[in-house]
Amino acid sequence: MSPPPDLDELTPPQLKDLVVRLLNEVAELKQTVAQQREEIARLKGLKGRPEIKPSGMENATAPAGPKLPGSKPRRGKVRPRVSVEDRVLKASAPPGSRFKGYETYLVQELVLSLHAICYRRERWVTPDGQTIIAPLPAGIAGHFGPDLRRCVLMQYHQGQTTLPRLTALLQSVGLSISKREVQRLLPEKHEDFLDEARDVLRTGLETSPWISVDDTGARHKVANGFCTQIGNDRFTWFCTRPSKSRLNFLDLLRAGHTDFVLNPAAFEYLRSRALSATLIARLAEPPETAFTDHAAWQAHLDRLGFATLTTTPDPVQIATEGAIWGSIHAHDFLRDAVVLSDDAGQFAVGRHALCWVHAERLVHKLDAFTDQHRAAQQRLRKPIWNFYADLKTYRANPDKSRRLALRARFDRIFRRRTGFVRLDRLLARLHANKTEPLMVLDQPETPLNTNGSENDIRCQVTRRKVSAGTRSDLGRDCRDAFLGLTKTCTKLGVAIWDLYGARFVKLKCLCGPHARTPVG
Repeated sequence: MSPPPDLDELTPPQLKDLVVRLLNEVAELKQTVAQQREEIARLKGLKGRPEIKPSGMENATAPAGPKLPGSKPRRGKVRPRVSVEDRVLKASAPPGSRFKGYETYLVQELVLSLHAICYRRERWVTPDGQTIIAPLPAGIAGHFGPDLRRCVLMQYHQGQTTLPRLTALLQSVGLSISKREVQRLLPEKHEDFLDEARDVLRTGLETSPWISVDDTGARHKVANGFCTQIGNDRFTWFCTRPSKSRLNFLDLLRAGHTDFVLNPAAFEYLRSRALSATLIARLAEPPETAFTDHAAWQAHLDRLGFATLTTTPDPVQIATEGAIWGSIHAHDFLRDAVVLSDDAGQFAVGRHALCWVHAERLVHKLDAFTDQHRAAQQRLRKPIWNFYADLKTYRANPDKSRRLALRARFDRIFRRRTGFVRLDRLLARLHANKTEPLMVLDQPETPLNTNGSENDIRCQVTRRKVSAGTRSDLGRDCRDAFLGLTKTCTKLGVAIWDLYGARFVKLKCLCGPHARTPVG
C-alpha cells in the first residue's frame, strides 16, 4: 500500500486507521517469514542450526588387526628410567618354615626438594691490577640452576600450565621466585634452542620424502596471526607469522635463509604460475642469478621494470615466489619430497598431495535440499570409502600392477554424473586435480591424510586457549621452538627432560625410550 500524498493532511481517525493497517501487514509478514524458515529447515532435513558430524571414513576403513578371542590389552612392564634400589624386607616366619626366595614389589617415588647453594668465589688482584674471580661451575647461568630452568620449561610447554600456576607451584615447594622471574626464564638465553629448532627443520627438509603442513590462528602483540606447522613422523616445526600466504609459506620452507636464487627450479615455478615469457626472459638475462637478501632482490626487480607493471598475476609477487623456490632447491630442501596438505591454496607448491579426509569431507558437508540429492550424495560416499580402503591396502603393500587399475577406478568414480549439480561440479574439480589425491600411487610412503599435522598443531591451539597470545617476538619464537622440539622428541622416543638437561648442563643426550637422566 502506498502512503497518501501528504500525511499532514490526514485527520487523527485517518492516521489511527493507517497505523492499524500497517501493524496488521507487519504481523502477516512476520508469519510468512516464520513459515519460510520452517519450510527451509524441512527441506534441509535439519532442526535449528545444522550439526555436521565427522564422516567417519578414516575409522571405517581402518584394517582390522588379528584379534585372539578373549584377549585384552595389557599394561606394559614398568621400566623406570633411573636405577632401581634393592631393599630386602624381613618377614616373621615360625620355626621350621622354608625360605622360598623373594617376591618383588616395585615402588616409584618422586622427590621434590629445594637446594640452594651460595658460592663463595675467590677474588684475587694480580700485580698489574687486574681482578680474577673464580668461575662458576658448568651449567650455571643466572641465579637459578639448570634443573630448575628445565623444570620450568617442561611444565610450561609440555605441561601447558599457566604462568601464575607455575609460579605458585614453585613458591609452594619453598623457592623464592617471583612471577616476573619465572617469565624471564621462559624466553631469555635460549638462542641455542632456537637454532636447534631451525636445524631440525633444515634436516627434515633435506632428508624427508614427504612433509605434512597445516596452520591455525594465533595471537601476537594483540593482533591475529597464523601459526604454520611443518613436519612428518620424525619431526615437527612451528612458526607464527601475521600472514598465511603462499609467499609466507615459501619463505618458511627456506628454513632461515634469506637469499633469492634464479635457477632452473625457479624458472619452472614461474612458468607453472603463468608468468609471461617476456618477463621470464628478462629474469633469465645474465649475469646476476643469486641475491643475498630482499633488498638486493627488490633492487634487481626495479632495474628490470617489474615494479611499474600492473598485469595479472602480479609479476613482482610471482617472481619473488619463484626466486624463493629456487633458493629452497639451492639449499637441497624438498628436492623430490611431497607436500601433503588439506587443499589450502597457500600450500600448493612442488609435488603437492591432497588429504583424502578433507576431500571426502567436501562431499559429506555438501548441503542437499531434496530427497533425490541426499540419495545421490549417500550413493557416492560408499564407493569413495571403498576406494580409500583399497588405497590403504596399496600403501601397505605397493603393487605396480594395481596402480593402473586404481587410476581407472578413480576416473569412474569422479567422472560420474549424479544429477545433483553442485555435487557434479565438486567431483569434476577433484578429478581435474587427480594427481594430488593419487600421489600415494607414485610414492607409497606418503600418508593419505593430514591427521598427523592436525595432531601436532593441537598443542598450539591449547596454548592459545591457555595463554591467549604472545607479547614479544622473542616470546613467540621461543613458544614455537619449544613446542616443536617437544613434539619432535616425542616422535623420536627422547624424553624432553633429558634434552633440556643435556643442553643446560652440557651432558650427552641419551637418545632412547629408556634413557637414564644424568645425576650429580
